[in-house]
Amino acid sequence: MLQSFKRFLSDLAVGQKDQSRFEAGDYRLAAVALLIHAAMIDGEMSETERTRLVAVIMLRFGLDEAAAHELVTAATAAEQQAVDLYRFTSLLNRSLDEGGRQQIIEMMWQIAHADGRVTEFEDNLIWRAADLLHVPSQARIALRRRVAESGTIGSRND
Repeated sequence: MLQSFKRFLSDLAVGQKDQSRFEAGDYRLAAVALLIHAAMIDGEMSETERTRLVAVIMLRFGLDEAAAHELVTAATAAEQQAVDLYRFTSLLNRSLDEGGRQQIIEMMWQIAHADGRVTEFEDNLIWRAADLLHVPSQARIALRRRVAESGTIGSRND
């Protein structure tokens, strides 16, 4: 956590951080790797899921389209090398507060709902990720309901 704060202060001193530099310790890389895992858990990522993924990344992380695509590329490579979810969730637990971790789960629901239906694989994945991120079941279910009812990318805070 202290390292993240130091990096933030360093970025302020030097100027705006390069949007397309996503290092291994970047929580955004871990978050998007989870989103990619959710999009591909049924075998492949549909064009609808890919479009939603890029839109969610741009909105949540304040990236332009090129940087969002760069992040997807880097996160896809990280996700393909991962053995389990813990690699990503442990970084997210160290980097984000409870609200931030709930936003990750909300983003996962947005990807799962992109094609209009949530499979049992997507549901199980999000349940496991929420558990590893210490997001209570009640919050996970409420986030699923909110995303399903809204049908949009943004949340109530957008």
